[in-house]
Amino acid sequence: MKRQGRLVRWEAERGFGFIRSPDVSADVFVHLRDFSDRQLKPQIGMELSFEEIHVGGKGPRAVAVQAASAGASRASPNRATVNGNRRPAPRATPSRASASESPPSWGVLFILAYGVLLGAAVWSGRLPALALGVVAALSLLTYVTYALDKNAAQTGRWRTKESTLHLFALTGGWPGAWAAQRLLRHKSSKRSFLTVYRVTVAVHCAAVLAWVFWLGGASPAFWR
Repeated sequence: MKRQGRLVRWEAERGFGFIRSPDVSADVFVHLRDFSDRQLKPQIGMELSFEEIHVGGKGPRAVAVQAASAGASRASPNRATVNGNRRPAPRATPSRASASESPPSWGVLFILAYGVLLGAAVWSGRLPALALGVVAALSLLTYVTYALDKNAAQTGRWRTKESTLHLFALTGGWPGAWAAQRLLRHKSSKRSFLTVYRVTVAVHCAAVLAWVFWLGGASPAFWR
């Protein structure tokens, strides 16, 4: 499938790098021999179009790679030639990935509200104190799993199944998943994955609320 992306890493001596695309959950591996124009000199920040493939269960790989705009493959990184005259090339617009670098405040507030709910439930006896430790451990485990999966995608090793990541989020590790998506910029642009992730968060929080307010025994005075 044809994709658009930006070259974010390039190892000139080794002849490979990675492309970041808003349509792919992980950075896409690209080798110099996969460029259609052998005269093209890859440079970080270059906008590219490519075909995404998967080989042997490894991470995504780019083939049939071309400069995204006509003539960009031969242009200087700082200046473009138009009708024989040199003029400064226009600045590239920020990519979708860079727009998501700063964690949105609503996510932080939602996690804080979730922590307050758990703390109040433990204080009132609706949940055991162990629940706080379990949630923290699950979040840490989920964050580490995201980090390992991103590293696997970049190095071409076996990936963690998306269903496993969703299961961690569903069982209480969703704050760690949220942090990994923002800080590691992993699984933060694939819409289908984010949709399922949000569903797991909603289901988990609904289950916690149901237990605290309805299934945890007689309502204590704290909740009245």
